[in-house]
Amino acid sequence: MDIIVKTAGEDLPSRIAQMFESVIHQGHGSLVLVFLIGVIFGGIIQYTRVDKFEKIAGFAMLKDTIVPKMLFLTVGLTSIGLYFMVEAGGAHYHIKPIIWQGLILGGILFGISMAILGKCPGTGPVSIAEGRIDVLVGAIGGLLGGLVFTLFYDDIFKPLMGESSGSLTLPEFFPGNEHMVVLIFGIMVALVAIVIPKVEMFDEADLCKLPEGERPDRD
Repeated sequence: MDIIVKTAGEDLPSRIAQMFESVIHQGHGSLVLVFLIGVIFGGIIQYTRVDKFEKIAGFAMLKDTIVPKMLFLTVGLTSIGLYFMVEAGGAHYHIKPIIWQGLILGGILFGISMAILGKCPGTGPVSIAEGRIDVLVGAIGGLLGGLVFTLFYDDIFKPLMGESSGSLTLPEFFPGNEHMVVLIFGIMVALVAIVIPKVEMFDEADLCKLPEGERPDRD
């Protein structure tokens, strides 16, 4: 798909304008729709409290299962919905190539960072909007890391990432049964979310909101 960019220039305001132009011409809908989806997404994150340090750090320590339950359910449902939307022409996706060394190294760094900061790219902006300075510092560090990656990509990071294995999807391994494969995968992943027992790690602010008889720290 060709992306039309009318704004010229390399200065910061021009680059920001180019970013919005890219969204407009990618066929994702109006900026109002994109903004509305973002508001709904942020509201769900706040309602489920997965923007709190205890949720993701607790998941890393196997002391909280809210994040994996939410992730498995989301992946299961959206796998089915997105696939059939693409088939019907109502959406499209761009499949990224599989680069094993890069995925393994990046996954390790990403996991360590999530456990330390207690945030992910989705919950981080919500926490920043709530005024959490620690997450803002982490986001600045992420931007600096992206800058280093961009500047030294050809010399350092590209050789580390290894060769590309091409773009693959699970349905491609079952020609003629793509729809059934997507349905089975989506349902199985969603069931995993239901089967995982609910275990929560609370901070003091959450504990204060619970009735005295329901506080796990008073057992």
